[in-house]
Amino acid sequence: MPKRGKKYLESVRSVRSAESPGDFGEFVKTAIDSSYAKFDETVDIAVRLGVDPRHADQMVRGTVVLPNGIGKKVRVLVFAKGEKEKEASDAGADFVGNDEIIEKIKGGWTDFDKAVATPDMMGTVGKIGKILGPRGLMPNAKSGTVTFDIAKAVTELKAGKIDFRVEKAGIVHAPMGKVSFGAEKVTENIIAFLDKIVRLRPSSSKGTYLRSVAISTTMGPGIRADMASVKDLLK
Repeated sequence: MPKRGKKYLESVRSVRSAESPGDFGEFVKTAIDSSYAKFDETVDIAVRLGVDPRHADQMVRGTVVLPNGIGKKVRVLVFAKGEKEKEASDAGADFVGNDEIIEKIKGGWTDFDKAVATPDMMGTVGKIGKILGPRGLMPNAKSGTVTFDIAKAVTELKAGKIDFRVEKAGIVHAPMGKVSFGAEKVTENIIAFLDKIVRLRPSSSKGTYLRSVAISTTMGPGIRADMASVKDLLK
């Protein structure tokens, strides 16, 4: 077991000594207050679902635009030709191109966070799938990044759109913003995220769907929420 640092252990003690808040906003505040790093830590959420991802009909996957973003500048690359290149540039895309961009990526360049492509470009983009796929950069129709509505796709990604999927253990992880956002804005992001998770519940999922919710900062301990407060949050 790895040895924990002094500041981390102090953070754990402060969290354990605090009363378990029934109000979800206070719960988020407790998690944020456990932050101790000198940089602006990310607030992450982990939601355990009552699904078995081994079955295709219980796979939970989707996208959501967080109302307050994630606190990070998202560099967007768009694969497009002709008028769609201008549309992408006007929408705020950081990089726009087609064949020349693909050649650049083949040479090892991947200095972007999200990629969008028009459907007519996917035959060519597929040639670099082995480079983009393992990095989570491959455009995907299910996440809305393969589309002719380039302006909408770029705008949403810049505004804080995230994509998520349930892992083998039935847990979904996602960033909910930065510590500097404060409890109110992080809570607003969490509400949007959990609301989308609930709406994606597979019809084949039986029993309790939302099993547990925990949040943590980048360096801080994970804190589990009172599930009654989660239910009140989503009413």
